[in-house]
Amino acid sequence: MCKIAVISFHTSPLALPGTRDSGGMNVYVRELARYLGEDGHHLDIFTRQESPQSSPVERIGATVRLIRVPAGPWQAQKDELYQYLPQFVRGITQFAQEEREPYQLIHSHYWLSGWAGQMLKARWGIPHIIMFHTLGEVKRMSAGGHEPRHRLEAERSIAQEADYVICSTQQEAEILHRLYEVARHRLQVIPCGADTELFRPLEQQEARRQLSLPSDKFIVLFVGRLEPIKGLDWLLKALRLLPSRAVLVIVGGDERDQGARDRILSLARALGIEDRLTLRPAIPHEQLPLWYNAADVCAIPSRHESFGMVAIEAMACGIPVVASRVGGLQETVAHGETGYLVWPPGPEGLAHYIGILLANASLRQSMGKAAARRAQAYRWQKVAAQVEALYRRVLGPHRFAFSHNWR
Repeated sequence: MCKIAVISFHTSPLALPGTRDSGGMNVYVRELARYLGEDGHHLDIFTRQESPQSSPVERIGATVRLIRVPAGPWQAQKDELYQYLPQFVRGITQFAQEEREPYQLIHSHYWLSGWAGQMLKARWGIPHIIMFHTLGEVKRMSAGGHEPRHRLEAERSIAQEADYVICSTQQEAEILHRLYEVARHRLQVIPCGADTELFRPLEQQEARRQLSLPSDKFIVLFVGRLEPIKGLDWLLKALRLLPSRAVLVIVGGDERDQGARDRILSLARALGIEDRLTLRPAIPHEQLPLWYNAADVCAIPSRHESFGMVAIEAMACGIPVVASRVGGLQETVAHGETGYLVWPPGPEGLAHYIGILLANASLRQSMGKAAARRAQAYRWQKVAAQVEALYRRVLGPHRFAFSHNWR
């Protein structure tokens, strides 16, 4: 077994998914640590402290700890965080000096964490594995918008210098090889996962009853952050093209996203569909299965999506997915089997494929069953086993297996 320093600088794995900077990556870091911890590994997850009230060290598993490191003001915006990375690295180094056992491996998540990971690799002389989760250059090319030069330069440097890069899809691996000239042997494709014991098919009408959702409507569900890249404007416009019994339920955002919620409601009013829209704030991850099971279809209208963990969770619940044919969604959703992939992305394509499912209950049922079967390939146990195999390869059998005197 080994002792791993996990870096999740800009967001805590305990943050509520679907809010400002929290999403699939938070779930990934938390769940992977949980399963690796159950296998006997010892993991310290280092994240930036965001509140003076939060405990510096919190045990979140028998062999998993969350370490909150002061770095910059409590409520700094993500775009401002780069300047506080040196302070963050100093905090981790100080914490590590007080530990009985040294870390054997660094596993970082997102480019900001990767920068810290490279600094720690140089100080400690141990391997560094990075998972970007999303690439600035790909985001810039596919969704438009500005990405700071220092991010693009840092991503290239980290990708080229890390010992291994974990890619959630084969497409991401090809992009890293082509854009950043990363050697193929240092690219390891390991998908994101889903807890298929938590996310499983339930009775639809009972789920709707518990959530006070209408029993006689065709429910389209969106789960995620309320950001332009998620394509909610396309989904609202698609809803206008669908029969009136189709309604949209959006689960995501919190009080910090009031501006985004106002824009969504304003567009819904302009389209004349405000009465067909339900907006609910983000909820704890363990409550999401009810919402998925209450839906007839899960829509993922993203302009870009590195993987699309929501797709796997919905599929595990037996819900067909209609998604933009972008990024990792092309590998998670089987077009015509577990749902549909829309190309080109936009309102018309979304409405077309959602309309097909609206009109055919037996098709929804058969696709839902196929989706649940496909989701089994993404169980966290399988994902954790693949990550563990990579750790073993990086460290070698002698360094990988040893006994701990864990505090």
